[in-house]
Amino acid sequence: MTSVRAAVIWNPAKTTREDLEDPLLRVFTADEIAWFDTTVEDPGQGVAARALETSPEVVIVAGGDGTVRAVAEHLADVRADVDLGIVPFGTGNLLARNLDVPLRRTVDAVERAASGQARPIDVGWVDVEFTTGTERHAFVVMIGFGIDANMIAETDESLKSKAGWLAYVESLGRALQASDLVSFTLTVDDGPGRDESGHTLLIGNCGSLQGGFSLLPDADPGDGDLDYLLLSAEGLTPWLGTLKTMLWDSGLGRMIRRSDASESADTDDVTHGRARRIRVSLPSPRVFEIDGEEVGEATGFTVSIQPAALRVR
Repeated sequence: MTSVRAAVIWNPAKTTREDLEDPLLRVFTADEIAWFDTTVEDPGQGVAARALETSPEVVIVAGGDGTVRAVAEHLADVRADVDLGIVPFGTGNLLARNLDVPLRRTVDAVERAASGQARPIDVGWVDVEFTTGTERHAFVVMIGFGIDANMIAETDESLKSKAGWLAYVESLGRALQASDLVSFTLTVDDGPGRDESGHTLLIGNCGSLQGGFSLLPDADPGDGDLDYLLLSAEGLTPWLGTLKTMLWDSGLGRMIRRSDASESADTDDVTHGRARRIRVSLPSPRVFEIDGEEVGEATGFTVSIQPAALRVR
């Protein structure tokens, strides 16, 4: 297959080729672009394999977090020697937010993808255990169970298409009700397994969410480590304290104070940690999410990190 400068992978559920052509043709000629659209059956992994056959300088992904994750999964799996560019069209666009990719103007994101300086970022891998067997997936933002996963599961898709990420707020109350405390076994790196109790465990490569909210304020997508957050608040007063810790101590207040990474915002109900490998064994199935998508109910999972797995412009 003829070599091209840019292999463009686009999700027809999020954008159209016509909307992409104008900004792309400002920086590439028509014969420098190869086009590949995703499908329900192939959300990005197989498409990425075909895109690599064109020997592109850059693979440009136009879509949401799910499309970015699927393409990144294949590129990391085969250790592709190619840059990745992101043109965000999703609800969350979480990796794009964490890498300061322009979100509101397609032309700016395309220009960044075409000529921006590439930086290495890590990719996380998770082996998720379901009652039907084990599945292996990559992630570039975060995974876990609890409030975040339940909020995704409870969100109305039609409302999400109209209100964007604010639709998640509408589902928060139902997510809180579904996020009961659970005792589970947590093994960090080569340490012994220890008994923990909590309703939410998030493990991330990135930490920033919509609205400038940071769940994992110390997470760096290129540091070779995973950051994790365990929440165990139960009842109104502990929850108010948890929200203060997450919104102020770990978020806005920390930015204002310019606190360094060594300052801990942990409480009895909020625990942060860092690892390269994490193993979780659950007593019963829990709703599980990968990069903002519900993937089923997990009975356990093992997480590892692939350092510098991608080069993202």
